[in-house]
Amino acid sequence: MNKAFVREDSDDDDEPELPEPAGPPPRNYITPAGHARMKAALLQLLDVERPEVVRIVSWAASNGDRSENGDYLYGKKRLREIDRRIRFLTRRLDRAEVVDPLQQAGNDQVFFGATVHYLQSDGVERTVTIVGVDEVDPLNGRISWISPVAKALIKAREGDTVTLMTPAGRLGLEILDVRYVPAG
Repeated sequence: MNKAFVREDSDDDDEPELPEPAGPPPRNYITPAGHARMKAALLQLLDVERPEVVRIVSWAASNGDRSENGDYLYGKKRLREIDRRIRFLTRRLDRAEVVDPLQQAGNDQVFFGATVHYLQSDGVERTVTIVGVDEVDPLNGRISWISPVAKALIKAREGDTVTLMTPAGRLGLEILDVRYVPAG
């Protein structure tokens, strides 16, 4: 028989293995509220969603022919998705460094967790909160600590003007207010 029609048993998973980056893993700063949300999502998957899908898959498997059983096929696919998400959240939580913004309360210098109100040189005022990469929500002003805006703002103080390089050119950011409030 032609080798093209014979499937060799292999140790391949659904997803290819990616090489680990050299050096120490990158820091995964996160606020206490962000850490609690990620942990709650992980527990929801482990305690509620996964057991429910396992129950459906075992029920569907007991119905007989699995090759045309939609509940079984979809359930197995959903189970793989849930397991993949569980692995992702577990890795992210293992590498997380929880940083409480309230430790900086009263500080007028911008660090992780700061809520910064600034005026752009084009006259637009903005307020952003610097959070971890797993907590980003740009529509609500939550930007990553590794974003260009955050990098420009970090270590500056109230009253300072920093320069942000944009595709359109340089943009000045005058820091009007720095606060440290509990992230919600």
